[in-house]
Amino acid sequence: MNFYNKLTLSLLVFISAYCSELSAQNDNTSPLILDMVHHNPGDKPYESAYNDPSVIKQMGYNGKVYFLFESPALAINWESVDPDILPKGSEERKWVDNKAAQIKKMHADSKAQNIDIYAMSDLILFPKRLIKKYDIEKTFGDPNNPLTEKLIRAQINEMFRQFPDLDGLVVRIGETYLHDAPYHQGHIENKTNAEKTIIPLMKILKEEICIKNNKKLIFRTWIAFDRNMEKYLKISDSVEPHKNLVISIKHCEGDFHRANPFSKIIGQGRHRQIIEVQCAREYEGKGAYPNYVANGVINGFEEHANMPEEKINSLDEFVTEKPNLYAGVWTWSRGGGWEGPYIKNEMWCDLNAWVMAQWANDTKQTEEHIFNRYAKERLKLKGDDIIAFRKLCLLSAEAVVRGRNTTHGDMNPWWTRDQGIGWPVPAEDPISQKRNLKQKDEAIAKWEKIVKLAKSIQWNDANTRSYAIGSAEYGLLLYKIYRALVYMSDAESKGDTKSVQKWIQVYDKAWEAYHKLPEKNNSVATLYTQDYKRHIKNHAHTKVNELRRE
Repeated sequence: MNFYNKLTLSLLVFISAYCSELSAQNDNTSPLILDMVHHNPGDKPYESAYNDPSVIKQMGYNGKVYFLFESPALAINWESVDPDILPKGSEERKWVDNKAAQIKKMHADSKAQNIDIYAMSDLILFPKRLIKKYDIEKTFGDPNNPLTEKLIRAQINEMFRQFPDLDGLVVRIGETYLHDAPYHQGHIENKTNAEKTIIPLMKILKEEICIKNNKKLIFRTWIAFDRNMEKYLKISDSVEPHKNLVISIKHCEGDFHRANPFSKIIGQGRHRQIIEVQCAREYEGKGAYPNYVANGVINGFEEHANMPEEKINSLDEFVTEKPNLYAGVWTWSRGGGWEGPYIKNEMWCDLNAWVMAQWANDTKQTEEHIFNRYAKERLKLKGDDIIAFRKLCLLSAEAVVRGRNTTHGDMNPWWTRDQGIGWPVPAEDPISQKRNLKQKDEAIAKWEKIVKLAKSIQWNDANTRSYAIGSAEYGLLLYKIYRALVYMSDAESKGDTKSVQKWIQVYDKAWEAYHKLPEKNNSVATLYTQDYKRHIKNHAHTKVNELRRE
């Protein structure tokens, strides 16, 4: 064979290998459009339309993420490792086998709809009997420990062996929930340390999930490496990209709070990224009142408008500027946080979820076009009512950020959450606090417009009309309580006792009107309560009662 023939053959081999690799990559470039119902840990699971794979398939999703307590990590029997870990006949084994049967039924329902199955799992999580038998209470949370690494690898392979329909795992290391896992124990050491934990664990998971089993690994950044750019890039540089490896990032920094910065790590590094979006926002009513966030997530929230031009501040910019890194969208159609409010109608979270899924399927569509389709196709609205509905929804986004915080992030966003309210701390400087008070007034004005718009629309049926109006009034009355507390806190910080007493009266009247709402409209969600204190450090109503006596 002469030189030119050898060269031609070498080029053909190279081109063939390149095309094969390119084909493999292209097989994985279609976006993941995933949904999850995030049940309240320790509570009865949500009764939701989105539990049904046929519902989310029709909405445009191609995959379902099952929640932590629906994960095969809790349902494998460990027999291939050691039959004495969960011996047949034991209470633990009965629980695990029942859990396995439940999960397999769920998986069959998803496969019947031809949608992919993902399970979210906390790491590191093992049966208590395993930990006790191998005497690893002090070491099992370290992925660098040889025995822990061996057990992690065995656990992953058992999950895919015993649940072959599973298309991938969504893993998180930021938190560990054990509320509905009575026979398992979880812990991870140095969960925010790139060198000691994140990088070695990601490499183990990549080897076992992505390469050995050819399944998807979606590794969540939450709490572990979601805010520090240097750390994120170090992890990105240390782990070779793979077609089956995806990084999951919330669209904003920290938790799902308005006024939080758009995530700086979106569009960075070498790995494909899927973006998490909460549709029934846990800090903003959980779907109890109008709260349209899909427009802000896709096009950019107003609080992000002043970001430098070179910075990505929306999903639309992300997919436009870094299309090679865009892996898709993962919505939480329901859930997040703890306890209530509990909704009876899923309209407001349905709007967010449907728009996000439809946009993720074709990111060249405008959000407004998709929104108008929702109004026509899902709500059967026409003409001017579509325009009014859009005004209502856009106003809801403006009202929420002003009522809970400000467009400049002048408040600590954690002051109210779930079904409870904490004592709001005034902004640090007088200019910011003046803006804070002004925006609370603006929020009420916007909520009043929202109620009027809800009443003006010719809804398709009486139930939708009742809920639309009732939920709008729910928002108005709740945000009147918020405003009274912010003004009361401001007066208390200035030693203005007369104004404090005035705002206590406003606060009491606001609660009185709010408590009467269910009598007027029985379709509304359960109410916030004055006694709810879970995860609330400085309880608002306790503080108000102290101020009454001064």
